Amino acid sequence: MTATGTPRTDTAAVPAQPTLDTTRIDDTRIAAVRALVSPAVMLEDLPVTPAIERTVESTRQAIGRVLRGEDDRLVVVVGPCSIHDHAQAMHYARLLLPLAEALAGELIVVMRVYFEKPRTTVGWKGYINDPRLDGSFRINEGLRLARELLLEITALGLPAGTEFLDLLSPQYVSDLIAWGAIGARTTESQSHRQLASGLSCPVGFKNGTDGGVQIAADALVSAAAPHSFMGMTKMGVAAIFETRGNADGHVILRGGKQPNYDAGHVEAACAVLRKAGLRQQVMVDCSHANSSKQHQRQIDVAANVAAQLAAGEHRIIGVMVESHLHAGRQDLLPGVPLQPGVSITDACIGWDDTAPLLRQLAAAVQARRATQ
Repeated sequence: MTATGTPRTDTAAVPAQPTLDTTRIDDTRIAAVRALVSPAVMLEDLPVTPAIERTVESTRQAIGRVLRGEDDRLVVVVGPCSIHDHAQAMHYARLLLPLAEALAGELIVVMRVYFEKPRTTVGWKGYINDPRLDGSFRINEGLRLARELLLEITALGLPAGTEFLDLLSPQYVSDLIAWGAIGARTTESQSHRQLASGLSCPVGFKNGTDGGVQIAADALVSAAAPHSFMGMTKMGVAAIFETRGNADGHVILRGGKQPNYDAGHVEAACAVLRKAGLRQQVMVDCSHANSSKQHQRQIDVAANVAAQLAAGEHRIIGVMVESHLHAGRQDLLPGVPLQPGVSITDACIGWDDTAPLLRQLAAAVQARRATQ
């Protein structure tokens, strides 16, 4: 403003300001920037069909009814620790589908289709980040392959679940996800709680890596509330999102310094939820710290959970199982061919052990009904 209060005009004499070279202080550690395909373009190229939409929507609604105590079935999220091969994932899906249909009266089976892997230090970050498994990081290709796989699996009539790790990738695949998880490393993250508050699917929050349930309970409170945050629209434009909150959240017990799947730990977790005014319900992850990183022990964990269910335990609403075509794991090494159907991240149980495990859980649900 001038002394008389008149705003300066474009013709006012203003000293010219030189353009400042900021290359010495901006992006100094960025090696390259590549274009990212917009979600809208990918969704147009790879659209949802009416049948797929029905599968996703009906499964979300069914899981919601379980969480509200209106459906006594058990939610079972089962499948490979991570996806690294399309054909092998489809082979697994085609094995799982008929069993899921046969046990549908007792189990809501969701195939675990994980594309992003959190790393303690460094390592392969998953199918979206590095679909060729060679460090080339063809992320646009990975996003397309991930969506293609989800479309193909869900077209069978088999719903899919995944972990939400990256904050932008949900715009490319979340319409195809019937159930989602927030991992132990990110349950305490405000950004992931905000993301969950706007997701259209039920979301499970894992307890902390130390086994603490309080941060997961806090996450449920946060995710159920409305939030405003910055993100990217499906058109690929930065925007401010305002969410309504997600009431379909629950805690996943994955162990910590010790396993936490037995009756005593279920009661302790529910006590934390009760104190927070939340629904007393948990999902049990049979893997990770609950199996002490010994994949075959998932069978023992599932048997313990089945016994609790058969005895009338209603607060366990689901289980997670890491399962692949064949048991174990293998390292991803340059020049070394991979064994088909074997995980390249956490070790999994094989299909031959998975089928009887699911039948055992279904029988436990039947037994629980008999106790009512």
